[in-house]
Amino acid sequence: MSEQTPATTDTDPWQRLRQFTRARVAIGRTGHSQTTDAVLAFGLAHAQARDAVHLPLDVGAVTAALDAAGLAHIAVHSAAPDRTHYLRRPDLGRRLDDAGRDALAAARPQQAPDVVFVMADGLSALATQTHALPVLEAARQRLPQTWHVGPVVVAEQSRVALGDEIGEILGARQVVMLIGERPGLSSPDSLGIYLTYAPRVGRTDAERNCISNIRPEGLPYAQAAERLAFLLRGAVALGRSGVDLKDDSAPALPGD
Repeated sequence: MSEQTPATTDTDPWQRLRQFTRARVAIGRTGHSQTTDAVLAFGLAHAQARDAVHLPLDVGAVTAALDAAGLAHIAVHSAAPDRTHYLRRPDLGRRLDDAGRDALAAARPQQAPDVVFVMADGLSALATQTHALPVLEAARQRLPQTWHVGPVVVAEQSRVALGDEIGEILGARQVVMLIGERPGLSSPDSLGIYLTYAPRVGRTDAERNCISNIRPEGLPYAQAAERLAFLLRGAVALGRSGVDLKDDSAPALPGD
């Protein structure tokens, strides 16, 4: 009879799954309760998510990074005067304040931009400060060389729809919002992209395309930039964005 290696009490057959995801899979238990480590890890993740919502956007650092990259920029603010109003009044985050509206009107290019990029804090300024510029630069490299790219707009206390007014004032053919997404318990720094063709106040979410979960642990920068460039070219060819514009830039499954 061949010898068999006895099972040990500290062997975790689910450990192998955890290398593939940051989701809380097979966290184990002690009796009818979670382990102390799992409870503490959950509390930390919850605190990080809450902190991400309230962390202010460091506009100075963002604009300095844009200067270093040689990108023209304009800083604007929504009609929400502070974070408290932003969280309680989503409608204020969808419109510019008077100063931002005037600044954009004064900076409107003589040549209508083919695309304007907006770096917005959204619900996670951490995501914007960490991931927005690398994605923006990667996307610009993939755009047609004949396209005119407008100044980068840095927007505070911003919701997705703020891009509609920004794009309309600048006369942009398309607007791309790079905005912090609502933090999750394993993703306090997830960046989202929203593309709107012919932006104007009153556009609906059905008229946008979204690319989400952009971060090293989610969708890599290069893949996000490839999808965005594909959608931007597709929107121009189709004459609209949203539900009619499909992202079939990559196979749905490996090997397809």
